[in-house]
Amino acid sequence: MSGARPSGARRKARRRAVEVLYEAEVRGIPVDEVIERRLAQPEPPINEFTERLARSIDDRRARIDELLDDYAIGWTLERMPVVDRNILRMGAYELLWASDIPDGVAIAEAVGVAKELSTDESPNFVSGLLSRLMENKATLAL
Repeated sequence: MSGARPSGARRKARRRAVEVLYEAEVRGIPVDEVIERRLAQPEPPINEFTERLARSIDDRRARIDELLDDYAIGWTLERMPVVDRNILRMGAYELLWASDIPDGVAIAEAVGVAKELSTDESPNFVSGLLSRLMENKATLAL
């Protein structure tokens, strides 16, 4: 086995998926519209992983939001910063429905994106909420 793991590329693709979700939410437009516009422009690039992840999260958004609202301690979904809400949506999706992503990786990647895009408090918040989801994973991924 040679070469570096493509984690840097995957992290960047995950960050771009969060950016797509964020833009769609802030502008009040469908995720598909943001993806189509981004595919038509050369920068920043959007790859197949980003596109698939953003669409998959959007497809399960109602269930994901319900779970985040239920498991967030002291926060409602509406009170969370928009960027954190979308990072949590990504982490919850990968944790509960992306069978090819180990639980620890799903949480670590969401925390990593939170470190890059959000406040100093966000990584701990993201880690705690996703850990609570992981503890109950068997009954949640329906």
